Order: sequence, then C-alpha cells, then structure tokens
Amino acid sequence: MRQDIGRGQSLSGQPRHPHRLGTIVGATIIHAPSSTKNAAGKRDPEMHQTKKGNQWYFGLKAHIGVDSKEGIVHSLCTSAASVADKHMLPDLLHGEERKVWGDGAYEGQREVIRKAAPHAQDMTSRRARYKQIVDELQRRKNRTKARVRAKVKHPFRILKRVFGFVNVRFRGLKKNHDHLCAAFALVNLYKHRKRLAPLGA
Repeated sequence: MRQDIGRGQSLSGQPRHPHRLGTIVGATIIHAPSSTKNAAGKRDPEMHQTKKGNQWYFGLKAHIGVDSKEGIVHSLCTSAASVADKHMLPDLLHGEERKVWGDGAYEGQREVIRKAAPHAQDMTSRRARYKQIVDELQRRKNRTKARVRAKVKHPFRILKRVFGFVNVRFRGLKKNHDHLCAAFALVNLYKHRKRLAPLGA
C-alpha cells in the first residue's frame, strides 16, 4: 500500500530546486499482538514475523521516503514485516530525485532506482567487509553517507516516542496504513513546528 504525504514545495512555500531533490528511504517495524487469545483464536493473517538480529518480531513494516534537505516524509508504504525493504523502494521515490540514500538493505538496486528516478544517483551503502577483508575506503564512504541517511530515523523516533505509535491499532494492513498516513502527516508538522509557528500555522 502506497501513499504520497507531502512533496513538491519547501516549507517556505517555494518550489524546491531540481538539483537539490533527494530521497532517503528507510523502514521500521510496528508490532502486532502475536497472541491467539482472542475471539477468532488466530493471529492477524495480514501480519507476519521477521527476524532482526537474533530476535523475532511480528507485525507490519512502515516504509518511508524522506526529503533529504528538509526531512519531510513525502511517501509511505505499508507491508507485512516479512517483506524485504528493497521490494518497496520504487514506490518510495517520486521520480524527480537527483540522489537516493539508503542503508545496506537497498544495496544492488541501481537498476530499480534508475527506472523509478532516471536522473538519480545511487547513494545507498555498500558492503565493506568480504570474508576477512575490510575495504576501508568503502567504510569511510558509508560513514559519510550515514550522516545524510540519519535523517530518516528522526520521523520514526517522533512516531514512536512522541506519539506512542509502537504497536498497531487495528487488524489488517489497510486500516493501519490509513492511520500511519495521518500519523506521519502529524510527524511532519511536529518536526517543523518552530518554523511553522511564526506563520501562524
């Protein structure tokens, strides 16, 4: 499920310059009850489990595209937690990007990026370790990219720590997707509340 939340203009109301357009992509897991102690005696069939590190999680994934300059969430996709991040990549791009940032989960998606955003440069992190050999140059490049990519974590922090959206509110993806759309719209307003206050917003 995909939704455009807000793009096309900066917070000042002026169109963004094409050469400055960039998107940072990322995803987070929203937990769902794994218990079967309910009226149906079953877990939500639209939610699935996935392993992150050494721990298993059950729920859905919220995939977002964030403006690299202003940190605004402009696109959202919702899927089961078991769906790999890279599969949602083309739906998170608006097509006018000049650069696309992402972590190692989006490595090797250059052709996908080219089809979705023909003028975009692939700035996703690359693997820096091969067996026992560490590519120090690639590691330094990844660290530089991570400074920009960190902006995608801010909306997730506000969503979970400020608005308390840690667990799903409904059964099924559709209702939770609609709720997430409204939540990320509020995240955009909260993130830039100090800039909006003088405008009387």
